[in-house]
Amino acid sequence: MVLLVTVIYCHLLLLAGSSTGSKPKFIKIPTDEIGVSGGVASFVCQATGDPKPRVTWNKRGKKVNSQRFETIEFDEGAGAVLRIQPLRTPRDENVYECVAQNVHGEEVVSAKLTVLREDQLPSGFPNIDMGPQLKVVERTRTATMLCAASGNPDPEITWFKDFLPVDPASSNGRIKQLRSGALQIENSEETDQGKYECVATNSAGVRYSSPANLYVRVRRVAPRFSILPVSHEIMPGGNVNITCVAVGSPMPYVKWMVGAEDLTPEDDMPVGRNVLELTNVKESANYTCVAMSSLGVIESVAQITVKSLPKAPGTPVVTETTATSITVTWDSGNPDPVSYYVIEYKSKSQDGPYQIKEDITTTRYSIGGLSPNSEYEIWVSAVNSIGQGPPSEPVVTRTGEQAPASAPRNVQARMLSSTTMIIQWEEPVEPNGQIRGYRVYYTMEPDQPVSSWLKYNVDDSLLTTIGSLLEHETYTVRVLAFTSVGDGPLSDPIQVKTQQGVPGQPMNFRAEAKSETSIGLTWSPPRQDSIVKYELNYREGEGGNEIRKTFDPATSYTVEGLKPNTEYLFRLAARSSHGLGAWTLDIKERTMQSKPSAPPRNVKCVSSKSTTILVSWLPPPAESQNGVLAGYSVRYSALDSDDTRPKEVKDIPPQTTAHLK
Repeated sequence: MVLLVTVIYCHLLLLAGSSTGSKPKFIKIPTDEIGVSGGVASFVCQATGDPKPRVTWNKRGKKVNSQRFETIEFDEGAGAVLRIQPLRTPRDENVYECVAQNVHGEEVVSAKLTVLREDQLPSGFPNIDMGPQLKVVERTRTATMLCAASGNPDPEITWFKDFLPVDPASSNGRIKQLRSGALQIENSEETDQGKYECVATNSAGVRYSSPANLYVRVRRVAPRFSILPVSHEIMPGGNVNITCVAVGSPMPYVKWMVGAEDLTPEDDMPVGRNVLELTNVKESANYTCVAMSSLGVIESVAQITVKSLPKAPGTPVVTETTATSITVTWDSGNPDPVSYYVIEYKSKSQDGPYQIKEDITTTRYSIGGLSPNSEYEIWVSAVNSIGQGPPSEPVVTRTGEQAPASAPRNVQARMLSSTTMIIQWEEPVEPNGQIRGYRVYYTMEPDQPVSSWLKYNVDDSLLTTIGSLLEHETYTVRVLAFTSVGDGPLSDPIQVKTQQGVPGQPMNFRAEAKSETSIGLTWSPPRQDSIVKYELNYREGEGGNEIRKTFDPATSYTVEGLKPNTEYLFRLAARSSHGLGAWTLDIKERTMQSKPSAPPRNVKCVSSKSTTILVSWLPPPAESQNGVLAGYSVRYSALDSDDTRPKEVKDIPPQTTAHLK
């Protein structure tokens, strides 16, 4: 058999997901109807879902809107009856859509309405031979509303109360429909009181009886609202109907008012139920439903709010600042409640998009994560159900100072004489405030704590000289910047020789692996232009033998001939005609991994059965692995077979040293 070991890699992707709730589903679907001109048609629709859907009626894709069209909701809006009265032909002939919506989607069902004139009715069209009559019954007694109809085929009789279908099955046997078609109500209650219609339906069409009121007499009951008027939010110029129903004994009259103005004519005041139709509403207002009888007067208010974008809040006021935060407060500027506020802010010194904080429900907020000693511009806007309103006037403020977050840059030192050096640097990238000065630390014993080094303070200059140094020594120098708040971090140490005319230490010395056997070095030269050579020392690991390379002035150098996956240490110095300058600190870099340069050791094959072979091995020598082993593969082929193509077993884990095949 032929065996081969290679490196194998593997990736795994996991996906997860979840969902909750459900789309609307219809449990009552409207049916097509054939009505008679001047008569009535009703379509019933009801849906279920999570959350509970809301049902509306459309005609030609638009919400129905006519004085002859009325939508009566039930089941908290999940059901609705579309009632059309009186029917007109041909204008009412159309397909009417019931739309059920919740956050998960919408469903639509439709029903067709056909309207016939009396002279077009087929011979079998239903006819109400006897309709219900006005009836007064004492509470707890039995009331029977009569109905008889004819047609071909025999029509089915159903009942409506206050324009909603009567479902005897939901009354626990208290309400029954007799074979004659009559509706029998036992143990009558106040809620049974209302306007009843019987409806005769067959394949030829639908005919409604004249309505008849059933009054359930209760001895001297003060007025009370059985259906309270509901507040609405509408778009500017929108239409809305507000229903108010009151009961009592005697039955109360019901009227509508806005402020002190009566909206219901006194000589046409309805009993029990009053629907206020508002069209082209431009302003918000409170509408009062008044129910009155000889036993008292009661009122209930419905608030009609005309929705519009919120106004701009007042200009934000800064109440507190720190180095990284600004706290602002503002006046809402809106008489109506808003959903939440949005804060937009931007640093005036930086280009880029505005930062946004949303869903703020108070008029005070602290913006965090800001840059110290930076000027910011801040706006606030309000959001309601319509959308986001205009922003406030901006406020401009500055965060507080902080100690510098970064050290002075490009620190360099060179000798002016054998005992005096000049040190130069650039400002920190993140000063976090106004730099008040710099501190220069220097020593011949860099292993000692910085607190024990010699220190020299500089006001706001970017260079200084230090004298009285010892000749032919190597000094280590570090610099920090400070603000009124405190000291920033120290710069990386640099070294300088106290020998006049030698170059300073190379700056920004960096190493980067280029291949399995090479590492690239880059640096910035010291400020002297008298450099004649660079000297590079490098070694393998901490204890390796040091190798020295000398080359002409440059800013990069590539070291070749290195071992794969091996760490090397490098240091660099510049040389002038006066001598060698200070060495950089050691930097480390590891060469790239390479494929193993030796195969696995001690490969053995043992056959325990006629159809299996156990292959075992040891890893390649450590010095030949050239990286972290990722796995093994085994190739094999039969020598005594016509098919000698090798087969391969992959994805053998790196810790495995045997495989049974």
